[in-house]
Amino acid sequence: MSDRDAAFAEYFATRSEAMRGTAYLLCGDWHRAEDLVQTTFAKLYVAWRRINRHEALDAYTRQTLVRTFVSELRRGWFRKERVSETTADVAGVTRGSSEDRLVLLAALAKVPPRQRAVLVLRYWEDLSVEETARALDCSEGTVKSQAARGLQTLRGLITPQQGEKVR
Repeated sequence: MSDRDAAFAEYFATRSEAMRGTAYLLCGDWHRAEDLVQTTFAKLYVAWRRINRHEALDAYTRQTLVRTFVSELRRGWFRKERVSETTADVAGVTRGSSEDRLVLLAALAKVPPRQRAVLVLRYWEDLSVEETARALDCSEGTVKSQAARGLQTLRGLITPQQGEKVR
């Protein structure tokens, strides 16, 4: 195994699970998230020799993941595949009740994809507005407006409507 392959294998081993979590939040399906991560790392491997700044590797990988996700939406992947109503196994440490987490994940899946990408990058990945704009290849103003709209949509989906009982 070459030094290049060893470095890539090490990076994949340490970062693929985190990227899988991000991919899941973007698409709402563990199997599709795995496909997105595999496609992302395949693209990363092809570009591995050209990457000079390995300190910026996470940002580059995250940007590739988000662009792969958005690209699949443009091609109509979501029209060919259907996500089932049953949830797959959930990886990671949870905070709060599992019921709250499921409600949030279900609501996040209903947020439009571009807004969802902004919410995941800003609040899950904890990127700045500038970093999110770079990852999505858009202006900072677009990130701010999409974040505001996305949060408003989430609140509308999670907050009980008038007349509904809160459990």
